[in-house]
Amino acid sequence: MNDFDVVIIGAGMSGIGAAWRLRERRPRDTYVILEARDAIGGTWDLFRYPGVRSDSDMFTLGYPFRPWREPESLASGEKIRRYIEETAAEAGITGHIRFGTRVVSADWSSTDSRWTLTAENGDVYTARFLYACAGYYDYTTGYQPDFPDLSSFSGTVVHPQFWPDDLDYRDKSVVVIGSGATAVTLVPAMAADARHVTMLQRSPTYVIPLPNRDAIANLARRVLPPKAANRVARAKNVLVTQLFYQVARKRPKQVRRVLQGIAGRFLKNPGYVEEHFKPRYDPWDQRLCVIPDGDLFRAITSGRASVVTDHIDAFVPEGIRLRSGAVLPADVVVSATGLSLLPVGGVRVSLDGTPIEIGQQAAYRGMMLSGVPNFAYCIGYVNASWTLRADLAHRYVLKLLDHMDRTGAAVATPTRPSGTGRPLLDLSSGYVQRALDKFPRQGDKDPWLVRQNYLRDVLTTPRADVTRDMTFARRTAPVPHTEVV
Repeated sequence: MNDFDVVIIGAGMSGIGAAWRLRERRPRDTYVILEARDAIGGTWDLFRYPGVRSDSDMFTLGYPFRPWREPESLASGEKIRRYIEETAAEAGITGHIRFGTRVVSADWSSTDSRWTLTAENGDVYTARFLYACAGYYDYTTGYQPDFPDLSSFSGTVVHPQFWPDDLDYRDKSVVVIGSGATAVTLVPAMAADARHVTMLQRSPTYVIPLPNRDAIANLARRVLPPKAANRVARAKNVLVTQLFYQVARKRPKQVRRVLQGIAGRFLKNPGYVEEHFKPRYDPWDQRLCVIPDGDLFRAITSGRASVVTDHIDAFVPEGIRLRSGAVLPADVVVSATGLSLLPVGGVRVSLDGTPIEIGQQAAYRGMMLSGVPNFAYCIGYVNASWTLRADLAHRYVLKLLDHMDRTGAAVATPTRPSGTGRPLLDLSSGYVQRALDKFPRQGDKDPWLVRQNYLRDVLTTPRADVTRDMTFARRTAPVPHTEVV
């Protein structure tokens, strides 16, 4: 039996960050990270499509305890993966990871005050506290619409989530279906080698060009020590992104004009902007797509890429027939049509053998579930870097564990109030709307309200009362504990 104080699920950005904080704050606790894949990195190990990169700046997406030192602010997936690996190695975390260990079930025993986790490979683990840091993507399935007559297409169809290593698109016609973050990354990356790349979208998305080198961060690096420079860059970017989000929500018409004006300055074609870069929704109803140094716009103006706004009627042998009647010729079609969301890595959670429907629970501080003891999950912001909220969650979990130790409590269970019925994720994006019933609900007041406001959270979460709406209990029966390092 593998028995630990804390079991962390996932060795991605969040899981490594959680382990670092645990090691820093509670060095005597035993822990293990259970990782379904064979490598560190999570999302950044899964996605290997051309040009994959962050759409948040690395000064806020990176760890606050380990400054980002690369010159790019919007970094490639490979560099982010290496950064996570190096962070784990530096802290001695890598040896605590069990790779190839996909957790399929987690059952809480009220008698033992402990979780029992069963992995797909048959391994069994027990823990005092369970922390799911598996993000919210379904790693095994991407979203794929049922395209009419897809089998008639004579070319190659790929989904970005499962990019084949041997795909050759040089000097070929490529159609990328979609207009989200994946599509706007793929188009300029593939345009460098393809004959032509067409981004086929049903409706426009907001895109915003940002410089790939942060001038203020680079200046701070020249005059300040690394940690101080990182704090300056981090603070600046937090303030800018939060201010922009608040302005966008309060004055959407003005921000809409600004974004379309920027597109117009790059493309120098008002009609093109009107047709392909004028969304029907307000800014931040869906997440904005960042394009480093305006690379998507530059690919379009160079003639190597283009955008078509239309609906798919059917696939034909030579490409895609549109509702307008036109046919887009294609040798390769990339279905960048979205992702599937899955809470807590798809683990089946139960209490004393009774299954728990996560979508029917209430979200306590956006990181625990009503009625579920000694369990937390990590979900980042939708309007800012994931790590900003993830790190606050890590620190809160450790604060709760400290309180339990001081008071002799073995069990901490959020107590559900009335009036929790709002969706946890506040975006109108298709991938979010398709999965709303899978995720817990939130309420309309603390600690059941999940705000998308880092500036508020960074002040309130460290000072939050861990006893509020929380029921504590001592262990009902003695449990032998075997320390495993």
